[in-house]
Amino acid sequence: MEIYKDLTNPASKEFEKLLNSKLSKTQIEEGKIIDGKINKITDKFVFLFVEGLKSEPVLDINELKSMGLEDKIKLGETISVLLEKIEDKNGEVLVSANKAQKIKGWDKLVEAYEKKEPIMGKITSKCKGGCIVEHIDTGSLMFLPGSQISDKPLKDISHLMNEPQKFALIKLDKVRGNACVSRREIISSFKKEDKAKIIEKYKIGDIIKDAEVKGYSSFGCFFNVNGELDVLVHLQEISYSRVNHPDEVFNIGEKHNLKVISVDKEKLQVGCSVKQLSPDPFEHIENYELGKEYKVKVVKIMDFGAFCELEPGLTTLLHSSELSWNKKNASAKKMFKVNDIINCVITEIDKEKRRVAISHRLTLENPFEIFEKRFPVGTIVEGEVVNKNEYSLFVRVADLEIDTFLHCNDLTYSNNGEQELNNYKKGDKIKIKVLEIKVQDQKIRVGHRQTQQDPFDWFKDKKVNQTITVKIISTDAKGLIVRPEGCEMDFPIKKSNIAINSADTRTSRFTGGERIDCAIADLDKEKRKVTLSIKLLEEIEKKEALEKYGAEGSGKNLPFSSLSEDLKKKKK
Repeated sequence: MEIYKDLTNPASKEFEKLLNSKLSKTQIEEGKIIDGKINKITDKFVFLFVEGLKSEPVLDINELKSMGLEDKIKLGETISVLLEKIEDKNGEVLVSANKAQKIKGWDKLVEAYEKKEPIMGKITSKCKGGCIVEHIDTGSLMFLPGSQISDKPLKDISHLMNEPQKFALIKLDKVRGNACVSRREIISSFKKEDKAKIIEKYKIGDIIKDAEVKGYSSFGCFFNVNGELDVLVHLQEISYSRVNHPDEVFNIGEKHNLKVISVDKEKLQVGCSVKQLSPDPFEHIENYELGKEYKVKVVKIMDFGAFCELEPGLTTLLHSSELSWNKKNASAKKMFKVNDIINCVITEIDKEKRRVAISHRLTLENPFEIFEKRFPVGTIVEGEVVNKNEYSLFVRVADLEIDTFLHCNDLTYSNNGEQELNNYKKGDKIKIKVLEIKVQDQKIRVGHRQTQQDPFDWFKDKKVNQTITVKIISTDAKGLIVRPEGCEMDFPIKKSNIAINSADTRTSRFTGGERIDCAIADLDKEKRKVTLSIKLLEEIEKKEALEKYGAEGSGKNLPFSSLSEDLKKKKK
């Protein structure tokens, strides 16, 4: 330590000078990329020499091979590494060649992005929403969205995999270290100059022959012209008739003639029209009459019906509800095919909305009219149960494919209609009477009980206040259920109609099975309604007794507790 005692001597100054010059050349700092020279190679590791470090950094040979640096694994070669830690817990220097390569690569990407320069890369794999692209110079991975692969839809991209090609950087996230690239922009930039020359050929009014339908959108249809240009036909320029979507009129791959209606040299766009190639059919729509039958051509079949042409350019809608009289869910796909010529009747012409509606079923004989002729109201005929629900049956008659409606209330006179409904199943034969036919509404109502003797006819010679004998069937808190002798129907007697005296209105007085007399309080033969009352009978008999026995003491032996009071009131 003698040399450090006197720092003014020449030896000390020379040592200080050498030390300062050495430290100034190599600035060691964590998180920076430094260069190391290979001075030793083993089977698994490579040892680097870095000036200023107290120990030699070590790299895994497999890491270098995975980075494609096999050629650099030689003594004396220089490798860039990221200095992560000058000294870890074991006292060793921690470096990474892979991270250094990524950082250098990111710096190159940022530079290319700022200068708007293309980069070289290759598509290495597919992922959700697109592909992964590897930067050839640095090995950095970038995302290629599916919409940016090409300027036209590609079903197969196998020919693009692992092929070196140019990509444009369209987005960089410096915080997350993510990069997004586009192959489409590179292709479009090459085509832009060519496209401008192509568009120069077209002028407004030109006719383009045999343009092919390429794709649809909600606002129009795209056509490819001679494989060199894509043009748009707007939804309003497809047809003079109303069109909701291009697929109602066109099919992919079809060829049509187009008329050029706009040319935009700045946006490099050409607008075309299909409908302007033909005269407006609505100018002579007066040639067609409502309710008249015409031959139409099926041009498009949809789930809700079919589009047909009265003449080229005049498209009409044949809705599924107008296909058949008796099929509720008739399918145009099962009945027709494209280019079929069918007969239809015009049902609507709307000049303002430029809409024409047609019907196919009106050209067919209405089966409901046939039914009305063969089975007028009042006809009794046998039918077959073809369907049922919780409150009705559907009955088919003869060879007509019409389902008539039979409500459960028209099944029987005596029992509960819903209970009677359980006695029927599909395929059962049943006798019915035609009750109502509505041809316009396509509805036919029939009944089964109308084919039987009406038990209510028992009342046809009866009148109000007449006394009848009934049998008590059952009792409950609300009153009695009784059946007149000789009648097959049951009727209720309300608790309030059991007796004059409120103490005698209790239903517990009756056990069931008794025969008692009662009076008819109300009778409506048309509505088949009748009201029975024991109380009314008592009042009638009481009145007769008052008229017959007018004296005060009369009627003491009669079973009327209030008769003497009534007689006193009569005297007063």
